Amino acid sequence: MKKIMIFLGGLFMMINPLKAQEQTADKKEDASINGQFETIIRKSTNYRQAGKRYEVVRLLELEALRKNILDSVSTSNTNIAALRATIAENETSISSLNTKLDETTKNLNQLTEEKDSMSFFGAMVSKGTYKLIVWSIIFGLLAFLLFFIYRFKNSNFLTQQAKSALSDVEAEFEQHRRRSLEREQKISRELQDEINKNKKGA
Repeated sequence: MKKIMIFLGGLFMMINPLKAQEQTADKKEDASINGQFETIIRKSTNYRQAGKRYEVVRLLELEALRKNILDSVSTSNTNIAALRATIAENETSISSLNTKLDETTKNLNQLTEEKDSMSFFGAMVSKGTYKLIVWSIIFGLLAFLLFFIYRFKNSNFLTQQAKSALSDVEAEFEQHRRRSLEREQKISRELQDEINKNKKGA
C-alpha cells in the first residue's frame, strides 16, 4: 500500500508540471485565426479506419473557433464599411477641394490677367501694349512739339527779318521825307527870294 501511495504521489507530481506547462503554452498561444487553427490541429487526435486517417477535434474548441472567425469577419466588415464611408467622405472632400482649387485657379488667373492688363479708353489691354501706345503718344507729341518749335523759330526768324526790313524802309523813308522837306524848303526860299526881287524891281 505504501508503494502504491508513493507511485501515485510521483505520478501526480509528474502530471502537475505537465499541466502547468500546457497552461503556460495555452497562455502563450497565438490569438490570431491562423494561431487558433494551429492550436486545434495540435490538440486534435487522429485514428485510422479502413485505411483512412481521421482527425478528432473537440466540438467546443471548433465552436469557439467558428465564433472567433465570425466575430473577426463581422469586425472586418464593420471596418470595411467604416473605411468605405471614410473613403466616400474623403472623395467628397477631394471633389469639393478640387472645385475650390479650380475656382481659386480661375480667380488667380483673372487677377493675374487684370494685374498684367490696363484699362485704355474702356478696353483692357496688356501692359506691354499699353506701354507701347503711351510711348507712341509721347513720341508723337514730342515730334509735334519739335515741329512747332521749328516752325515758331522759323516764323520768329522771318518776323525779325521783316521787322529789320521794315526798320530799314522806315529809316530810308524818313531820310527821303527829310530830303524832300529840305528840298521843298529850299524851293520855297528860292521862290520867296524871286518874289522879293520882283517886288524890288517893280
